[in-house]
Amino acid sequence: MAPKEPKTAVVASKAPAKKVVAKKEAGGKKKKSKKSVETYKIYLYKVLKQVHPDTGVMSKAMSILNSMMNNMFDEVATEASRLSRYTKKPTITSREIQTAVRLVRPGELAKHAVSEGTKAVIKFTSA
Repeated sequence: MAPKEPKTAVVASKAPAKKVVAKKEAGGKKKKSKKSVETYKIYLYKVLKQVHPDTGVMSKAMSILNSMMNNMFDEVATEASRLSRYTKKPTITSREIQTAVRLVRPGELAKHAVSEGTKAVIKFTSA
């Protein structure tokens, strides 16, 4: 019986990756690209203008509101994640979000948030 030859792996030739050339300013220095930061500022401003069209907001106050929105999002997302783990479901649905809002927000605020959220989901699914 003849000895078996070892199998060799076939390696596909791969084209080299394209190099990204950094843009340079007139002075020869590299230009820094702006980091994209997601905020709620434009949405908060739109809501403010709907409620009080003649009122403005200072940038420090807007930053505080943005931090508050980030904290609320984090609280609701954490609670919804916990609820989906309790029910052993891998997906967070609108039902988990609604229950999380009821648990995280107090009384009347939760009722208004649930009604607005339900209205938004109906509008989204009908479109």
